[in-house]
Amino acid sequence: MEREADVVVIGGGIAGAAILSELTKYQLKSILVEKEPDIASGTTKANSAILHAGFDAHEGTMKAKMNVEGNRIYHERKEELDLDIEWTGSFVAATNDEEMDTIRELLERGNKNGVPGLAIWSGDKLRAQEPNLSQDIKGALWAPSAGVCWPFGLAIAFAENAVMNGAEILRECKVEGFEKKGNAITAVKTDKGTIQTKYVVNAAGIHADEISALAGDTSFTIHPRKGEYVLFDKAARKDMVNGVIFPTPSKTSKGILVCTTTHGNTFVGPNAQDQDDKEDTSVTVQGMNEILQSAKKLLPNLPMGAAITEFAGLRAVSSTGDFILGKSETVSNLLQAAGIQSPGLTSSPAIAAYLAGILVQETGAKKNEHYQKGRPVRHTFHTLSNEKRKQLVKENNRYGRIICRCETVTEAEIVDAIHRPCGARTVDGVKRRTRAGMGRCQGGFCGPRVTQILARELDIPVTEVRKEMRESYMFYNKDKTSGGKA
Repeated sequence: MEREADVVVIGGGIAGAAILSELTKYQLKSILVEKEPDIASGTTKANSAILHAGFDAHEGTMKAKMNVEGNRIYHERKEELDLDIEWTGSFVAATNDEEMDTIRELLERGNKNGVPGLAIWSGDKLRAQEPNLSQDIKGALWAPSAGVCWPFGLAIAFAENAVMNGAEILRECKVEGFEKKGNAITAVKTDKGTIQTKYVVNAAGIHADEISALAGDTSFTIHPRKGEYVLFDKAARKDMVNGVIFPTPSKTSKGILVCTTTHGNTFVGPNAQDQDDKEDTSVTVQGMNEILQSAKKLLPNLPMGAAITEFAGLRAVSSTGDFILGKSETVSNLLQAAGIQSPGLTSSPAIAAYLAGILVQETGAKKNEHYQKGRPVRHTFHTLSNEKRKQLVKENNRYGRIICRCETVTEAEIVDAIHRPCGARTVDGVKRRTRAGMGRCQGGFCGPRVTQILARELDIPVTEVRKEMRESYMFYNKDKTSGGKA
């Protein structure tokens, strides 16, 4: 594989996907490379899915600037990109006088950052809206512009928009090094060949410092901070919360919260565990105990019988304490989008606009007059009226076959998810696009059927179907090492 591009974006998380989409608004040939079989396989797949209002970050930081602007952009583009977002607002709950002082500080900081509508509520007013919360809560900071989202869906929406507008996404394409002339990169070397390029954007998540060092910039480091979560069944919603409830934050974390999702589940988490291993996303007994004990301070009657799964994700914590955005000081055509921890999900469209602005200024690129807003139409069967369902079944009888009973996902939706721009290539890729496997049984019923559909639609043996990562084959072939590979 030998390719050429004006810009190569490294990393297929929410930041990389948003940057790629933004670049297609200009006459720039852009390619995104992602080492795994699907995008959104890192931090994007395992976070709190909250679109933060912007009161937490200190005034003047990149986090503060990008958070507030990113939140505004999501409000603006929700309908255009068919984004799965609910503007629930958020609360920061205080249980004593010291914590009440902290939320007053957050109110003042949020006002300076330009966050709209902030107010302090009494504990009684909060419980009128969230009746299951603790009687110990004295007051709360209310942020109406906050919301919850489907984070994989956001990344996929940006990716689909980018591909629709001419960008290219190369998956299972690992960066191995760079060719340089002086202090400028001339090509990106990958395990699939070389890409000649004029600019590189480093959006490699927890590996961003490694990519930067490969290019010759060692000005920062990234260390992983693990956060563990417990997810609860939709049936427990009446015993949980309707929105986003934070505790008063600590110096290292926004704290272990209780939060709804766009699909009716509720989760508690995350904790914050600094570690050296950039691949370890295991959950621990100690971590689960920490999460549950802390969550019960907000929600005393946590319905543990309704817990359906646990998971963990890694945040990319930079040595600078802030987002690292803009041109490298040592590599002339390298742009950094590093250290994108919370509120990185919220900030991503603003980060994309900021970096695209730099590239446009550097290159003089003109606007793309053929840029198309939005992304290809999709149908979410369980949300449709019976009339619309009947119409779809008549047009395509695969809409009449339910594959995932828990989430009412049809075969047609799964087939569409595989064949869309930047379509699913793994079982988890299907899950993130359709929610097949996200329900109470966690794929126990639909998993084998999704595997069969993937094999059929991708024209590969069942033994080559993977769960998520490069080597995560679903079946072991005793005659070969794995996945039908000799």
